[in-house]
Amino acid sequence: MDTKILGRWAVALLAAALCGGGHAQILIGQTAGFTGPVAAGVKENTDGARLWLDAVNARGGIAGRQVELVSLDDKFDPKLANENAQKLADRGAIALFLTRGTPPTEAVLPVLLANHMPLVGPSTGAMVLHQPVNRYVFNVRATYQREAEKAIEHLHTLGIQRIALVHADDSFGRDGLEGANKGFAQAKLKPTAVLKADRSKPDYSQLVPPILASDAQAVLWIGSANAVAEGVRALRAAKTSVRVVTLSNNASAGFVKALGEHARGVIVTQVYPSERSYAYTMVQEATELAKAKKMVLSPAILEGYAAAKVLVEGLKRAGKNPTRETLQAALEGMKRFDLGGLEVSFGPEDHTGLEFADLSIVDREGRFAR
Repeated sequence: MDTKILGRWAVALLAAALCGGGHAQILIGQTAGFTGPVAAGVKENTDGARLWLDAVNARGGIAGRQVELVSLDDKFDPKLANENAQKLADRGAIALFLTRGTPPTEAVLPVLLANHMPLVGPSTGAMVLHQPVNRYVFNVRATYQREAEKAIEHLHTLGIQRIALVHADDSFGRDGLEGANKGFAQAKLKPTAVLKADRSKPDYSQLVPPILASDAQAVLWIGSANAVAEGVRALRAAKTSVRVVTLSNNASAGFVKALGEHARGVIVTQVYPSERSYAYTMVQEATELAKAKKMVLSPAILEGYAAAKVLVEGLKRAGKNPTRETLQAALEGMKRFDLGGLEVSFGPEDHTGLEFADLSIVDREGRFAR
């Protein structure tokens, strides 16, 4: 059954998924912003996850049981994310999967703890999900702090000395700010300007002038895809060619589309190899599955695909009738699992999984070039 985005029919559809028409299923729950400012990236993440889940189910599932992904739309609202997570827990989901964004993911943590339920592959690099280790959170990507630090390092190696910083005024933005500050310290630089932006409705009339006044050569903009795309348009409307760098939460085809004519030259950090790096068997495999569905890989699709591979491997190791407890134990005992050129390892003191970080630039065709 295809992934469902449940709105007003949530209760009926979720009940149907749980009943499953007589077929034994393993229920996995997802809450993410299928509408709202991160919708494009969420769709691509989920499409990537479905590539692998559908392939596994087509081969008979796990010990003869289908993996059923039921998705609820939280509109990127932390309160709704918490409610959705509890709804999924109450109805028997053995894990949450592929949440999106720092504030919504933070909002589901109490639900994980109360229900002893693991979360696999949150699509956020928030340090709070890495340190201190949360026994129920299993990350499959590097931290935002590492990305932001690497972005500043990269700009410095290009000879860029004057760098401004814009960050969302929330836990995600502050997390990125901390990483950027590490990069500035290592490069022995100070930002020309540090500006907070409202998470939902940035005021570009208050953001662009200070960037211009600081004579910045580049700006690291930490925010949602819509917010950053609008920021780039506002900068270009002000007739400035200042370079714009953003983080991997915006590594999606939807972000490039939102940038429109201003996409070329925007730098985006990445937490997976290029979707055209065929030296990685994971990329080869995902490419073939995507072709069958007439999809074109993007970094966001690849992230969802990798998260699904880790989830499925955990389920396989959790026994014929996986539970929340056996899945949590199986994931924590996972050592050097080969995604297809990248290894994932977890342990009681480390739930990061992967630390790969790189940079890309949007080329004239709208692709992320490395």
